[in-house]
Amino acid sequence: MATNRTNVTFNDGTVIEVEKGTTIYELSKLYKSSMSYSIVGAEIDNETVPMETKITRATKLEFIDVTSTNGYKINKSGLEFVTEVALKETFGDGYEVTFDHSIANGIHMTIICDKKFSLTDAKKLKTKMNEIIANDERIYNLNVEKKEAINYYNKVKALEKAQNIHNLTNNIVTVYKLRNYINYFYSEMPYSTGCLNKYDLVFLGDNKLVLLFPSPNAKYKVPEYIHYQNVIKCFEEGKKWINALGLPYIPDLNKKISDCEIEDLIKLVETNFNNEIHDLVDDIIKKNARYVLFAGPSSSGKTTTTKKVALQLRSRGYEVLVISVDNYFKDKKDTPKDEKGNYDFECLQALDLKLLNKQLKDLIQGKKVNLPEYNFVSGVKEYNNEPIKLGEKAIILMEGLHCLNDEMTPDLDANLKYKVYLSPFIPINVDRHNYISTTDLRLMRRIVRDNRTRATDVGATINYWNSVRSGEEKYIFPYINNVNKIVNTSLIYEVGVLKVFVEPLLYSVKSNSSAYNEARRLINSLRGFYPIPSDYVGDDSILREFIGKSAFETYK
Repeated sequence: MATNRTNVTFNDGTVIEVEKGTTIYELSKLYKSSMSYSIVGAEIDNETVPMETKITRATKLEFIDVTSTNGYKINKSGLEFVTEVALKETFGDGYEVTFDHSIANGIHMTIICDKKFSLTDAKKLKTKMNEIIANDERIYNLNVEKKEAINYYNKVKALEKAQNIHNLTNNIVTVYKLRNYINYFYSEMPYSTGCLNKYDLVFLGDNKLVLLFPSPNAKYKVPEYIHYQNVIKCFEEGKKWINALGLPYIPDLNKKISDCEIEDLIKLVETNFNNEIHDLVDDIIKKNARYVLFAGPSSSGKTTTTKKVALQLRSRGYEVLVISVDNYFKDKKDTPKDEKGNYDFECLQALDLKLLNKQLKDLIQGKKVNLPEYNFVSGVKEYNNEPIKLGEKAIILMEGLHCLNDEMTPDLDANLKYKVYLSPFIPINVDRHNYISTTDLRLMRRIVRDNRTRATDVGATINYWNSVRSGEEKYIFPYINNVNKIVNTSLIYEVGVLKVFVEPLLYSVKSNSSAYNEARRLINSLRGFYPIPSDYVGDDSILREFIGKSAFETYK
């Protein structure tokens, strides 16, 4: 006999019986009290589903918040939409916001208008945002015909959005509606605005603001704003350059591909990056540095950049020694353990700092030094090579997690150290409201590299990503403002090349994998990019570090 009721199993294993046809949103009201944080979305079978979805069968339902990667993205998109609506309702349709790029724990954005956007204006904007959030207003999913969406964006003169939708293969597209405003984002939206109450708005001046909100590793706490002026400057310089090329958005890059001009553009982009390395080496020499210390988050291209710098220095008559900080790990038996009792190889105390500092000083003083090699199988340092001695015109290059932290090299003369922060700040945006996050770009690079070099399962790479980011936030980001130079290691064409390699890997993630939802989100974010053949990419490109066939694979 048919029944009109079925079971729902929640995150914590709780099972309740509900009437068929009950929406996920209605269930979220029942379950909310048992969660520490506001619910921003839901997943069934590892896939995000709209909150208005009705329960029709026995279901395992997982509610998500900002502590998950998916929840973080949903929260971010919701806050962006609220910002746009609040701006237009407060100041009129003559005001536009562009979400420029990600920055630590937030988004850098620009207000486009005919006047100066003041601190008072920023406060008015925040007041309106608070009102929309406090009202817990519904955000509607609208499935519209592709032609209708194109016509709408052409009408409101968002031509790059119209072109992005034109490039989609499906005939129905999903847009979102809040109050009287319609937009699309490359992520799901919350059901309503009430869950978006943890954020802050920081006014920078010159029509620039930063929207702050919790990261997965920050739990549900809005982070304190830290101003990374040189990071912002990197993005601004990159945007100025691509605007001069007439390439502010992805449709402009796609046109280069369809017009058979991409090979020349790749050469131009690579030349620009090599010029940046040339300028970096000029500054290293000018500062009379003897120790050049490189650090950056995972998949920033540290290996290739370090080797390019070494090659340039050697071409100018300098003796160069490249040292891996990883060779200075303490023997495994002496490695500190974390609160769970596991060996903590990421903390500074995992390094033999006494040996590292002594050998670095001895090398520059012209003494013979027997450098260690760390055996990761046996967990001990080994000394298998002949001792080396450097000449007077020698520069040591080092790359490692803690290289920006002076506590790693306290015995070295600060005047002889030159610190470099590397990260791929890609300046080209999908459109005025959607950008390629630095984090997503690095994750795609890592998926391709780890699968190629280590045969690492794609799902494992995705699931481990939050742990990787946690280490970066703890050991790298706090020291960015103390560096001598920031190098942008992104290439504006690279997502088109990466798409060819990463898309099949992402499609391989099974629906029963906990990484499935994130894999599908990344696939969705690649929809607007035309693929670019890797044949056009030179063997000395930083991109080759990830896709393979790099000229620097055997270069030391």
